[in-house]
Amino acid sequence: MRMSELSERSGLPVASIKYYQREGLVPFGEHTSANQSQYGEAHVDRIRLVRALIEVGGLSVSSAKAVLAAIDNTAMPLDWAFGIAQRAASKALPALDAEPSAEATQRVSQLIDDRGWQVTSINPGRAIVARVIETYEQMGHSELLAIVPAYAEAALIVAEADLAAVAASAERAAMTETVVVGTVLGDTLFAGLRRIAQEHLSHTLFPAPADANPIDCEDETL
Repeated sequence: MRMSELSERSGLPVASIKYYQREGLVPFGEHTSANQSQYGEAHVDRIRLVRALIEVGGLSVSSAKAVLAAIDNTAMPLDWAFGIAQRAASKALPALDAEPSAEATQRVSQLIDDRGWQVTSINPGRAIVARVIETYEQMGHSELLAIVPAYAEAALIVAEADLAAVAASAERAAMTETVVVGTVLGDTLFAGLRRIAQEHLSHTLFPAPADANPIDCEDETL
């Protein structure tokens, strides 16, 4: 297929495809003449993957490039690919804008040790959790610290589901892509499901008056 068809099939403008090619995210096509190149289904799949990482997963172009390199390197151990995907997905989080306090960091280390988890010192989750814990305390909401263990148990359940999906892949290349895509997009997926579950439970635990109009309580600017 030509570039125009590739654009139509992938839903991405030609200019954007060429930009991703220049950035090394999408491979160039096979030259058939001085001004023409041919593209295949692999290019369509690659563009869809890039769009998923950037548009849904929220990765920057540079982070997406690192993630794609992990996918392409089928010799890379899966746990290394996990690490690359975790760091890429974590870069955009405001929680990493500043170093957490030593006390908050120690709380997270204790949480990990109490569960016997094997987690490296450079795992980005350590700093993310520590910054949230630190912020809870600074805002005078220390009561929220009581939910951290429950969050940890829920995270373990989610992580087990992640790894089960990886194990279900038949080929090494597919496993690597599942690791990376699942890690990056899984954060967004879980955030959405959490909001759905919160609303479900809030209707049960804190029901609004029967005659209340939810529209009157919403701020359209939020």
